[in-house]
Formats: sequence, structure tokens, C-alpha cells
Amino acid sequence: MAKSEELKVAFPMIANYNDVVRYFVEVGMNQTYIRQPKMTRRTMKLGAKYAPDMVCTPFKTILGSMIEALEAGADTLIMVFGYCRLGYYGELAERILRDLGYEFNYINMADYTTGKYKDYLKALKKINPKAKKIGMMKAGLEALKMMQNIDAIEEYYYQNLGFCEDPVKYKSIYTRFMHDMHKAKNSEDINEGYNKALEAFQSIPVHKGELPLKVAVLGEYFTVMDEFSNFNLEQDLAMMGVEVHRWMNVTHRNLHYPGEKNLHPRIQEYCQYEMGPTSSANIWYAKECAEKGFDGIIHVKSAGCTPEIDIMPVLSRISSDFKIPILYLTYDAQDGDAGFQTRLEAFYDMIEMRKKVNI
Repeated sequence: MAKSEELKVAFPMIANYNDVVRYFVEVGMNQTYIRQPKMTRRTMKLGAKYAPDMVCTPFKTILGSMIEALEAGADTLIMVFGYCRLGYYGELAERILRDLGYEFNYINMADYTTGKYKDYLKALKKINPKAKKIGMMKAGLEALKMMQNIDAIEEYYYQNLGFCEDPVKYKSIYTRFMHDMHKAKNSEDINEGYNKALEAFQSIPVHKGELPLKVAVLGEYFTVMDEFSNFNLEQDLAMMGVEVHRWMNVTHRNLHYPGEKNLHPRIQEYCQYEMGPTSSANIWYAKECAEKGFDGIIHVKSAGCTPEIDIMPVLSRISSDFKIPILYLTYDAQDGDAGFQTRLEAFYDMIEMRKKVNI
């Protein structure tokens, strides 16, 4: 495939999905992908320094990540879109970055989110006008397969880590899988990396007993999936000996989402109207896990996330109706996670004692 102009493309760091974008840009668009450094406190401080104070935390993280991508040599930024205020943040981020003196091409996906194929194609043509549709479609499908594999491996890892005989080896398998996705250049690499990781996981004995502690983690789309933003919540919880379940990921929410019309009948006693981009799904999932006898729920949100603030009274009703404890965690640009760790340990002690009493 030919390129009309050499671009160095970057995308903000979001959970473990950057290699999905990297794969599509390199294989489908024949352009160079710039991977910025893994997010650190510096990333958050950069974003918090230049972002408006009252903006929600994911914007600060994304802005900091974009600055680090430009520092790493990117000349083209792709801005994610969303169904909440995130849909408006693209323009704000661009203005801030240009005011800081950066020069770059900018593809704000919110400008092309019309639901029409031709408009998405316009966005992709800005990356490489000479890219062929068939090549983009093939790479797109392979990238989607990578994304589903990443979500499946994450689910498997966090549901079994706390009960396996060798957690260190388990972690190394997980890390190796992510490295394999980082290096993948074709569909064979994607499938081989997934199968190899799953086979390696299954070779390590897991001892859960009859009634393992089960906790559902739900909440705001970005923070609940991004381990940097939530201080490795799922890892810490799993290492305490908890089977961690999280429905919210891109595969479930964006590829196989049942839709508001299908979800609302299931939660009509709690919610009759659409409350936000992830609200119906989170209410449904909380009720679903409560009905299945989970031992607890952790609700994760960023500071200033209005839709997730709105569903907290609904979650409290579910907690009362099903006698299931809920821990509410709100994340902002904090410097440390000590307070979160203390609350998480106290929550674990409480659900563990309840489990022993109720058996």
C-alpha cells in the first residue's frame, strides 16, 4: 500500500487498547505509530496542569498522554470520542495543545461520529488518502479480534489470579501476552499470542473452593478499565483472594452491547429513563451480580463524572434490596493510593467476615 505522506500517528493511552490502534494504523493504514511512554504520575501532572480544574479526570489523563505522545515524536493525534462530555473534549484538547505551541495534525473522531460509514471513511482518509478499503477492512477486523482477545485474557486473569498456585508466573504470562500483542504484525500473531497465553494459564492449577469471594467492579467507562487511573484496583483485589468480575470493556460495551431498549426492561424497577452512556449497563450489571449472589460491588468513577454520580442512589437501592455491600471509589489527580488501599482492605475484611457468618 502506498502512502501519500509519512505520518507519525499517536492515540491517547487507554487501558490496554493502544496496540489495537497501533495494529490498525500500521497494518491497515501503512503509517508509523508512535507509542508514548506508559502513563506515570508525570502524565497526570501534565494533564492536570493544563486542563481546566473542574474537568473530569479522564480528560486530564488523555491530555497528559497526548503531550507525551508529541514529545515522543508524533505529528498526528487521533482523539477518542464518547457519549458524555468526552464528545466535546476533542476541541478543548486541541486548543490547549496549540496554545502550548505544539504543531500537529488532529483527527477528532467526534467530528465524524454520525453513524454513517462514509464519515468514518473520511477520518481514515486523513491518515492515508491512498489506503485501500479492502486493506482497511481486513486490518480493522483483525484489530477487533485483538481487542476481543485482550478483553478475554483480562477477564480470565482477574477471575483466577487470586486462586492459582503460582501468581508470579500468572502475572508473567499476562505480561507476555500484552507484549505479544504489541509485536503482532498479522492475524496469525494475534491468534498465536492468545492461544499461547490461554494454554499457559490453564497449565497452572487453580484452587477456588466451592464458594470463592466474588466481587463485581463497575463504573465509569474510562477509569474502571484503565489500571493506571484506578491504581491497579483489579490486581490488588485479585491478590487478596477475590474472583474479580468486570463487564465493562470495549468488547461488551461497544461490540456486543444489548442496547438501552433491551436493558431497561430488566431494570425497570430502578430506572425508566436513559441516564448516561454507561448508566443503564452499570445498573443492570449491579442487579445481575446481586441476583447471582456476589459478595460485593465496587463502583468506580472519576471525579466530576455526572452520569456515574447520578446512578449512586440507584446502586444504594440495589444494595439495600439484595443486602449486598457496595464500595464507592472516586479518583482524581491524587498523588498516592494509600487511602484507596486502606478502604479496599477494609472492604475485603468486611465481605470475608460476612461470607464466613453466612456459610
